[in-house]
Amino acid sequence: MTDPTAVLFVCLGNICRSPAAQGVFSAKAAAAGVAVTTDSAGTGGWHVGHPPDPRMIKAAGERGYDLSAQRARQVDVGDFYVFDHIVAMDASNMADLQDLAPRVGTAALSMMLSFGAGGDVPDPYYGSHDGFGHVLDLLEEAANGLLAQVGAR
Repeated sequence: MTDPTAVLFVCLGNICRSPAAQGVFSAKAAAAGVAVTTDSAGTGGWHVGHPPDPRMIKAAGERGYDLSAQRARQVDVGDFYVFDHIVAMDASNMADLQDLAPRVGTAALSMMLSFGAGGDVPDPYYGSHDGFGHVLDLLEEAANGLLAQVGAR
């Protein structure tokens, strides 16, 4: 039996997009019977120890995803040795991860929407409630694509 695939989702503050991506992907993997371990982190440390944004908790909960146990943390170099995949929400997060990545790290870096519509997952933090739903739409599609790749492993 192989070890579960370990996936880390990364955004800026780790309170909106990456916790939602973790929740969506974990639920889809469980429903498909694919063994994964997941976590999320931010490139910035402003919200370390805080739960996800209440608006994202609510929007995700409306779709059956429970984010309430998650707490923000900042990505660190050790993550590149622990996770098989580190998945960035946008190009800025990807650039930060590439700057942090050790030359001998084992994690594969990718963009979340490379498994879906392409481009960046927009940050809904300063927008309306509808923005959180749009982010979840994008994440659900991309999670299916990522799951197809991980499940084929």
